[in-house]
Amino acid sequence: MTEQTADPGTRAAETERDAAVVRDALGVGVAVGLSGFAFGVTSAGSGLTLPQTCALSLLVFTGASQFALVGALAAGGNPLTAAAGAFFLGVRNAFYGLRLSQVLALPRAVRPFAAQWVIDETTAVALAQPSRRGARIGFTVTGLTLYLLWNLTTLLGALGAEAIGDTDAWGLDAAGPAVFLALLAPMLTTATERAVAALAVLLGLGLLPVLPAGVPVLVAASAAPLVLWARGRRAGDAAEGAGREGER
Repeated sequence: MTEQTADPGTRAAETERDAAVVRDALGVGVAVGLSGFAFGVTSAGSGLTLPQTCALSLLVFTGASQFALVGALAAGGNPLTAAAGAFFLGVRNAFYGLRLSQVLALPRAVRPFAAQWVIDETTAVALAQPSRRGARIGFTVTGLTLYLLWNLTTLLGALGAEAIGDTDAWGLDAAGPAVFLALLAPMLTTATERAVAALAVLLGLGLLPVLPAGVPVLVAASAAPLVLWARGRRAGDAAEGAGREGER
């Protein structure tokens, strides 16, 4: 009798948790998906055709790399150089995939399809969940919502590039980074994590005026090993100092 009474309550709590994850995932997907307008307008303004613009969102589906590519092309850069920069900027998704493969533990047949949705936002939502079930729901809902909306708004942005006008005035290009930072901030719970984030911001913003688009982000990734190296050296010095005190 006790188990039968507990089951409905357990299921109700689980349903409530799932609903909360879905709400959060939908919020992220909708907020970031609107940035597709800005990409569609920017891509069309860079001289890419409508099929080329839509193909980038359908096949590449990582906003930072897409913006880096069309931005370099708009600045008159070599297409191969622009593509190389976009590629290296998207390499971070491979590292996300290594972590998510352990968290989600998806069947092998599903992994190639899920890999298309391994981006900043889906990773942040999935890793923010306390359980594998929640991580799977968050990843799936965020990925599906964002993929559909991103591609739809890319199409609308490319079609209505002239009517929309200056994307900077709308602030659409800032929606994606703003949402990702809002997701990331609560996860910085230790001094080391906050130090890595602060150094990455300093490197990224400091190098932005002097390096080509996309490169400051890659350099900012060095913040983690630098902080960990400094922490390890400090711990080693402290241990050495304690050893000397013990010898006395």
